[in-house]
Amino acid sequence: MPTDHDAKHDTPSPSARSAASLDHTNEKTDGIETLEPILAAAPEGAHTLTKLDSKVVEAKDKSPDPFAHLPEDEALVLRNQVDTPDVDVGYFTLFKYANGRDWAIFSIAVFCAIVAGAAMPLMTVVFGGLAGQFSSYFQGQIPYAQFEHKLSTMVLYFIYLAVGSFITTYIYVTGFVFVGEHCAQKIREQYLRAMLRQNIGFFDDLGSGEVTTRITADTNVIQDGISEKLGLTLNALATFISAFVIAFVRSWKLTLILISGVVTIVVVMGVGGSTMVRLTQQTQVEYGKSGTVAEEVLSSVRNAMAFNTQEKLARQYDAFLRRAEKDGRRVQSMQGTMIAIMMCIVNLMYGLGFWEGSRLLVAGELNVSKILTVNFAVIIGSFSLGNVAPNAKAFASAVAAGKKIFGSIERNSPMNPDSEDGLKPDSLVGTIELKGIKHIYPSRPEVTVMDGVNLLIPAGKQTALVGASGSGKSTIVGLVERFYDPVRGQVFLDGRDVRDINLRWLRQQIALVQQEPVLFSTTIFENISYGLQGSQWDSVSDDKKADMIYDAAKMANAHDFISALPDGYNTKVGQRGFLLSGGQKQRVAIARAVVSDPRILLLDEATSALDTKSEGVVQAALDKAAQGRTTIVIAHRLSTIKNADNIVVMSAGKIIEQGSHDVLLDKKAAYFNLVEAQRIAAEQDADGNDIEATEEVDTGKSEALKAIEKGTFIADPADADPAKLTRTQTEQSKSSLIMAQRKQEADKKYSLWTLIKLVWSFNRKEWPLAVVGFFFSAIAGAGQPVQSIFFAKSIQTISLPPSMYGKLRHDIDFWCLMYLMLAFVLLISNAAHAWAFGFCQEAIIHRARIKAFRTLLRQDVAFFDEEKNTSGGLTSFLSVTIIDLAGLSGSTLGTILMVSTTLVAGLIVSLVIGWKLALVCIGAIPILIGCGYLRFSMLSRFQARSKAAYEGSAGFACEATSAIRTVASLSREGDVWDKYHGQLEVQAQKSFKSVLKSSLLFAASQSLVFLCVALGFWYGGTLIAKHEYSMFQFFVCFQSIIFGAQSAGTIFSFAPDMGKARHAAEDLKRLFDRKPTIDSWSEEGERLEHMDGYIEFRDVHFRYPTRPDQPVLRGLNLTVKPGQYVALVGASGCGKSTTIALMERFYDPIPVTGSGVFVDGKDISKLHLNTYRSHLALVSQEPTLYQGTIRENILLGADREDVPEEEIVKACKNANIYDFIMSLPEGFSTVCGSKGTLLSGGQKQRVAIARALLRNPKILLLDEATSALDSESEKVVQAALDAAARGRTTIAVAHRLSTIQKADIIYVIDAGKVVEQGTHNELLGKRGRYAELVTLQSLEKGA
Repeated sequence: MPTDHDAKHDTPSPSARSAASLDHTNEKTDGIETLEPILAAAPEGAHTLTKLDSKVVEAKDKSPDPFAHLPEDEALVLRNQVDTPDVDVGYFTLFKYANGRDWAIFSIAVFCAIVAGAAMPLMTVVFGGLAGQFSSYFQGQIPYAQFEHKLSTMVLYFIYLAVGSFITTYIYVTGFVFVGEHCAQKIREQYLRAMLRQNIGFFDDLGSGEVTTRITADTNVIQDGISEKLGLTLNALATFISAFVIAFVRSWKLTLILISGVVTIVVVMGVGGSTMVRLTQQTQVEYGKSGTVAEEVLSSVRNAMAFNTQEKLARQYDAFLRRAEKDGRRVQSMQGTMIAIMMCIVNLMYGLGFWEGSRLLVAGELNVSKILTVNFAVIIGSFSLGNVAPNAKAFASAVAAGKKIFGSIERNSPMNPDSEDGLKPDSLVGTIELKGIKHIYPSRPEVTVMDGVNLLIPAGKQTALVGASGSGKSTIVGLVERFYDPVRGQVFLDGRDVRDINLRWLRQQIALVQQEPVLFSTTIFENISYGLQGSQWDSVSDDKKADMIYDAAKMANAHDFISALPDGYNTKVGQRGFLLSGGQKQRVAIARAVVSDPRILLLDEATSALDTKSEGVVQAALDKAAQGRTTIVIAHRLSTIKNADNIVVMSAGKIIEQGSHDVLLDKKAAYFNLVEAQRIAAEQDADGNDIEATEEVDTGKSEALKAIEKGTFIADPADADPAKLTRTQTEQSKSSLIMAQRKQEADKKYSLWTLIKLVWSFNRKEWPLAVVGFFFSAIAGAGQPVQSIFFAKSIQTISLPPSMYGKLRHDIDFWCLMYLMLAFVLLISNAAHAWAFGFCQEAIIHRARIKAFRTLLRQDVAFFDEEKNTSGGLTSFLSVTIIDLAGLSGSTLGTILMVSTTLVAGLIVSLVIGWKLALVCIGAIPILIGCGYLRFSMLSRFQARSKAAYEGSAGFACEATSAIRTVASLSREGDVWDKYHGQLEVQAQKSFKSVLKSSLLFAASQSLVFLCVALGFWYGGTLIAKHEYSMFQFFVCFQSIIFGAQSAGTIFSFAPDMGKARHAAEDLKRLFDRKPTIDSWSEEGERLEHMDGYIEFRDVHFRYPTRPDQPVLRGLNLTVKPGQYVALVGASGCGKSTTIALMERFYDPIPVTGSGVFVDGKDISKLHLNTYRSHLALVSQEPTLYQGTIRENILLGADREDVPEEEIVKACKNANIYDFIMSLPEGFSTVCGSKGTLLSGGQKQRVAIARALLRNPKILLLDEATSALDSESEKVVQAALDAAARGRTTIAVAHRLSTIQKADIIYVIDAGKVVEQGTHNELLGKRGRYAELVTLQSLEKGA
């Protein structure tokens, strides 16, 4: 979203706009609200604070046409910036980027898939033919020699089928995967190219994760729908058609009768499948809600710890899990019932086939061979149809995903950086002029951000823009860069309308430095070199480029700190530059901006996110960079723009005054009021001699400050310690020696038995159900061997000679009734074990999740600091990994029992009835089980591989699109695309090699079955020829072992992945076994019933466990008396927030004798943790609110359940939020939205203060509680904080010194030690560090 306007702050109506105030993080919102109360007032005019920051933020429904209320010409400008064309996407549109080679491979693959599909039904012909030969031989209709010859021929057919199946399967799988991958790669490339040429307004309208989702998930869905699944579907359809062609050719009557079974299967699968999809979606919705709760809690875990709300939040999470468990059980039951009905129908079809076949046989219309062929063909055909249905969903999903992606690819951007259209002037002076500008953001059409603005920005001069949040400052930067087009008016550059100038050329003349600089995940050298792309210097020699980069770094005051790093300019900065401090990142961004010597420099709050000391360094670099260029500066901190040639004051989208700093102060109007709002008041005593204090500040400038004014540089504290980017330790302090002794946690290994015990411990209550499940699993497993006896008996019966047809009809009736009985036994047993284990499995997942969630909340903060334990990773562990536990639950063991019963019973039956053939067939068991398992595991491998292969490049593409403003301003679009293309090419080659290997295994799994069947038939036939075995013996052995092993292999594939389950169980066990050092479950330690609030830090040393080589506190000593208001100030990284964290006991200091944190004279590490924390309340910089109502969020502050209404009201009144809450239609029942997004920054902060006050804490900790707010919201919140601090021991950390000047005592911390202490006036008198910080922030005229 653009920083200028965030959807959080929807303006209800023009009348509601005036007094609203917004947090500084969403700096510039609707462009209307904020300044009037302050600007309209004379200096002495006071406004009641309650009026400020009280706008109700509503989530609005989008109307069909959001631009309907605007004049047509304005609406057209906005529509062009956001509209995406509707494109018709059919299935074959997905192959749009296929080339000639792709189509040739595709045609061969289609042919091979159809041929491979016909192989299985052809096997039924050979199988039926062989069985017919056996029957004829036994009836004496053919001699031994002829039988032997026929047997060899038929067995050879099996071998031919095996070879043919192997070759065609290998070709079609490889072909489809290759074509699918190639087309998906082209779609990815086209999509990224299309995204990079879109205008910024288009991105504002997209959700933050949308591009990421499209380029990762959606392209994977397309690839899934056009790769091997297409081949498998064609293969299954070919099997279905050829099976029924064969069946109809052999006997149309019998086939038509058996089709009833096929129809039943299709209906059952259709109805059951759609029900399962619906139920699964319901389950996913509930799991989604629980995942949101988990993510909110884990991303703000410090807050949960500080307020002891772990158990309350766990109960909230559990409520969603219970609902999901209920839906999950229904899904499991449905799935079990469907499989049970399928097994039932197959046996009914066998019975029906033999019964009707025997009638036709007696009537002389059929022989044994045809009956068997038709029976097998119809059953194989109907099962192959079952393989089409799941793939059809993949095709539909691919087309749906394609619609979204092709819509974006086809979109013409109104501001296309790839276009060659437009003027490219030979020279540029740099005069910018805005005439009659009216601007509306396309994503917020109801808000006019700027109206009637005329502004001249002279060439080579510095123009500063100031004003409150949302006044339209950043909008000017966006219009000059041409990120947006205004709806009225024009922007001129050297007298030319920027719309007539070539966009890429325009952006190459302008350099932009933003508040949050975006660095790319590469080296510092490369990051700076991006500033040269597309400029006249792009093609100069490498040496010349390097010189330019070093010069730019020197100009940006970055060369020294870069050179001090171990790898110098080749240091990798990490994703988004997170390995550098704020000031360092900002200076690299400045170097990148100035390296191409641009004529125009835009600085959008380039220093506002920095602390005073880093700000000085960066500001000095900016002042140097701005010399001789047209510069536009936006600043919240007015101290940074005092020297500008022209200061433009904006309010509500209009310019209200302009002039130099001194001229505007003399006017005593809007600018003067803004300065007043930020001014640090020198303490005024009764005689009113504040001028004296100011002079003290003025004359007390430190050396460092004078250095800045002379133009030389002071050091950024972060530069002094490159430890963050690896450093060798030369000398060791006592704390580093202690840290070195702390052992790293080693990953424990657990035996499989331990893990099974863990998983089963979640199912203790359900053990009777599990016993029922095991019992029915065994019965279901015995179905196959029993069926093989019925099958052999049926074949033996229909092979009787014509003289015994009476007996044949009588016996076949009996065996068909046996099939009927078996069908219903299998129906009941399969359904019962699925229901029982489904129930158990859902219980395991629910209990494991809630226990894991509670255990995560038990961990200490050090655990969450580790890189692997991000909130996203832990949420994914709770939602995804724990589901994998099913692989070690009862259902898997039930499946193993079922398979074992099938095999063991089959072996016993066949060894008893015919041990010779049984022994030969047993040799094929491992191959058959392996084939069944491999077939499915390869298919899941194909899917997993394509996802994993593209994760890296997707990450790169997402990094670029999420930083689209930076990419656009640097004209990096072409370079990003080239790099992405290169990554995809490498991945495609790797991927293809792995497909060649895995396709071999898949093809082998399909064809080896034929060879095993051939072996069984050949040896069995030989035994029959010698009259050693009867047909009954042969078919029992053959059916129970060969078909039994095949079905066993297939069943295995349905079992959840045991490998994943083992990993999941190990992760869980490791988590459950981890006992944190600071344990909120512990009952140890002294319970403090009463606290006075006397705080002492005695020689405290501390290093963060994740950065043991970087000392933070190095012997900190400070004292806070009960009821005192103490402020901690200092540069960023000096240890202020760490002090607060140690007070909350998020960490323990390094144990040095006599040192520690003491409250009322007691070492806090010896106190009962939860009781101790109940006396504290924390208000941090980023207030944490959870989904739910305002009341629920405030109640999280209370340690008890029954909080009277009066207390809540009192806390809200003290927090200065009660009137605002009551003005909302729903009052306390107003929903806050996820992470409190429906409230503004100031409102959220005051709800957080009310929550803190509800605890009635003895000690109040304020960690930069107002630093993220603009001046007005800060006033309101500061008033609430001042009220809250009365009568309590308070420790406040502040960047803005104006907020803490009335503190009883101020401690100045530097490099982990207190360097100065005293009141505001005392410290000013010392003219030391504090005076330096004050002067740097001072806004006094001439200061």
